[in-house]
Amino acid sequence: MAITRKDEARALAADERELVEKSHHPMVQDLSDKDLSELVKLVRARRDKAQTEASRRRREMRGKGAPKGAAPSRADDGSRMKLDVLAMAVRRLNAESERRRQLATKVSLAENARNALALKKAGKDDAPGAGFNARTAHHGMRKNASDRRQGLVRPMELGRQRKAGAVAQAKRDGR
Repeated sequence: MAITRKDEARALAADERELVEKSHHPMVQDLSDKDLSELVKLVRARRDKAQTEASRRRREMRGKGAPKGAAPSRADDGSRMKLDVLAMAVRRLNAESERRRQLATKVSLAENARNALALKKAGKDDAPGAGFNARTAHHGMRKNASDRRQGLVRPMELGRQRKAGAVAQAKRDGR
């Protein structure tokens, strides 16, 4: 379920509200990569703290944990809402970081392809073997060493045992 900004403002303290506001759409794109990574660290720390507080309150309500104040907590709606708001903020920030990483990957891949094409065009005429396919080694085939371990039992012995088992089963079935 979506959480409105009014609910976010009600659940968070002033400094947390400022951090979460930066995680929303128009402002998150204006952040630099360094600022984004710092914001992710801060919001994650706040989320972890809220998670610890919410679990402590739930334990108090069940009677498993000692009360922090004079009386045990009766409800944890506020701490749960705070946790949900901070978790959504972390999710938005992670999505923005991933979007930026994928965009940088695409740009890098395109740049590498352009460089490769330029190198290929530059070296096409002056290469010694320019007329034939230079992608193959032309040294013939070589045997690759097998990665499989050597069997400890001879294959003939395995076949003999399999056949002996089949004969024994046939005798039992024929009774």
